[in-house]
This record gives sequence, C-alpha cells and structure tokens, in this order.
Amino acid sequence: MNRTIRKLIAYPVLALVSFQCLFWFYALFINATRSNGELTRGFSLIPGKSLVTNLHHMLHCSLPVMNSMMNSLVISLASSLLCSYFSIMTAYGIHAYYFRGRKLLFTMIIGFMMIPRQVTALGFVSLMNTMNLMDSFLPLIIPEIASPIVFYYMIKYMESTLPLSLVEAARMDGASELFIFNKIVLPLMKPAFVVQMIFKFVESWNNFFIPALILHDGRKKTMPIVISLLRSANFCDYDNGLIYMVITFSILPSVVIYLFLSRMIISGLTTGGVKG
Repeated sequence: MNRTIRKLIAYPVLALVSFQCLFWFYALFINATRSNGELTRGFSLIPGKSLVTNLHHMLHCSLPVMNSMMNSLVISLASSLLCSYFSIMTAYGIHAYYFRGRKLLFTMIIGFMMIPRQVTALGFVSLMNTMNLMDSFLPLIIPEIASPIVFYYMIKYMESTLPLSLVEAARMDGASELFIFNKIVLPLMKPAFVVQMIFKFVESWNNFFIPALILHDGRKKTMPIVISLLRSANFCDYDNGLIYMVITFSILPSVVIYLFLSRMIISGLTTGGVKG
C-alpha cells in the first residue's frame, strides 16, 4: 500500500517537473518557426510557416553564425576532453600515491574552487596579451584543463570505484603506470569521465565572459558572443524570428553531445560492474 501511494505521488510530480523542463525547449523551437510579425502578436503553441525563411536569414546573416559554431565546437570539445582526462589523472595521482604534502595539495586544489573566475580575469587577460595569445583559442582550452570542481568529483568517484588492490596487482604483474592508468583506471572511471565531459562541454559552450575578453577577431568569435550581438542595431534589424532560430541552432550541439555520451554512461556502469 505504501509503495502504491509513493507511486501515485512520485509519478505526477515527475511528470510535472519533466513538463516544466521540456516546455521551454518546445516554446523555443516553435518561436524559431515564426516570423518577426507573428512573434510580436504573442506566443502560440502552433508552429509557424517561417522555418525556411528564418533558416535562410541565419545562413546569410551579417554575423558569422556557422563559423562561430565551428569555433565553439573546437573549444568546447577540446577543453571538455582534456579537462576530464587530466582531472582523472590528477585524482589518480593523489588517490593511489602516498607522498609528503599529499593532504596539503588536496586542500589547495579544493581551495581554488572558492576563487571566482571574475577575480582573476584582469590578470589573465594581461598575461595572455603579454604572451601574444590574444585572438587565440589556446587561452580558452589550456587553462580549462585544471578544474578543481571536476577534480573533486573525480577523486570522490574514484574512492568508491577504484580498489587500490587492483592497482597493486597490476604493478606486481609488471604493468607500467601509464598502462595501468589508461587500461585499468580509465575504463573504471568511464561513467564519471562521460558525465563531467558533458558538464564541461555545456559550461565551455555557454561561456561568454572570457571569450569576449580574449577573442576580438570576427572570424574567431564563439556562439555566445554572436548571440549577444543579435540585438545590436547594426545586425539583423531586430528580427526576433532570426534570433530564436540562432538560439535554437546553438543548443543543438549540446543536445547531440548529451544523447551520444549518455549511452556511454550506462555502458560504463555495466563494464565497471562486470570488472568489479
């Protein structure tokens, strides 16, 4: 009886929460199919007839939408992949090795989580300018490798997933440290790797603050910068249909990345369970 009551309460709540999360995506897609005149008359649940027109305007807009899409893809994929990989490597180094200052190093890394990015932005931009790295993707990729938040998640997951006896057994068999990490540790950490790669990809994709300070060349701007320019009087003449089309187009990579990598989360959990 109690289980039945829990289901009667849980299912409507889950349905309501799911509806609230998905409705705004539906509204965004609907608005992308409507013209500027239709949008000024209010919201509608019925798709409009301007999908092809808005898509044509987006492809021929004065702003480099497609080029900025590729720029964001390069930056987001590279930073999320490198950040997840090296965060696992750092977590493995602290979890599997015992050395003097280990706890202090762990505390220092966690302490960096408390420093807002805006505090260090001025010094970071000044350093990049001194190194002649302005209008380059490197300042948006290399620093993202060191992410205290991702490291903290990885080491906590590793503590509950990676038995040190497995590492010691591999060492006794003569396996190198690099082989142990890539062939034993990484497969066990696959679910955490995929989850953090998704989060880091979305974070990097939506990042506006640092790219706006680093990238000034119009050919190297990212999607958030281009979207921020859509409301400018110099571009696109406040075409709301075009704006919704660009926003819809900009979220598609994040959706595709999630749908592609979410399968690996389940397969990684299954693999880890079998190996365990």
